[in-house]
This record gives sequence, C-alpha cells and structure tokens, in this order.
Amino acid sequence: MNYDVRQMLKDFTSGLTIMGRTHGEEVNAFYNLLGKNYAPGALDVKTKELISVGIAIYNRCEYCIVYHVYKALEAGANRDEIVEAAMVSVAFGGGPSMAYTVTLLNESVQEFEKDFQ
Repeated sequence: MNYDVRQMLKDFTSGLTIMGRTHGEEVNAFYNLLGKNYAPGALDVKTKELISVGIAIYNRCEYCIVYHVYKALEAGANRDEIVEAAMVSVAFGGGPSMAYTVTLLNESVQEFEKDFQ
C-alpha cells in the first residue's frame, strides 16, 4: 500500500487549524498539552519524539505515525533511531505494529528524511 504521507501530514495539521476556528478552546488545550510535554526537560525533544513514534506504532494511529516520524526527523533523529523505536513497540504490539512499521513508518521516513539532510 502506498500512502501519500505529505498529504496526510498536511491534512492533520490543517485539520487542527480548521477545527480551531470552531473549537478553539479545545484545540488550544491540546496545543498547550503538546507544548508542555514536548518541551526539553529531563528528556530532550528527539527522545520524546522517538517515544511518540513507538506509541504511535503500537496504537496504529496513522496520522500520529506520519506526524511523529516527521517531528523526530526534525528533532535530529535518523532512520536507524526511528526504526529502532518502532521495533521496541513491535515487541509489545506484535504483527499489527510490525505491519505499520514496514509500511507507513518506512514510507514516512523515506519521504521526509530528505527534508532534514
């Protein structure tokens, strides 16, 4: 299966903007949660994004996979780190997590890694 991961990323981010026009309080609360939890602290942003990749794979959230692969690359992660984070989730999620790792995650890394080289 081929995914249009750029379109998926655009759909997710623009969807938040559109939803924010009518449900600003809720969307802003989501952004505040993200801002607080993804700020550098005991863990750096790259580590937090790699954790997010693993969680997204485990939960099989397609938009989360695309978004957090992009954000992990943006934070300085490389292909091997992203795949390794995904493989940790495969240990918990089995076949379904592996299926998303070898398809959507792989396509996302291939598409987005050139943006950060």
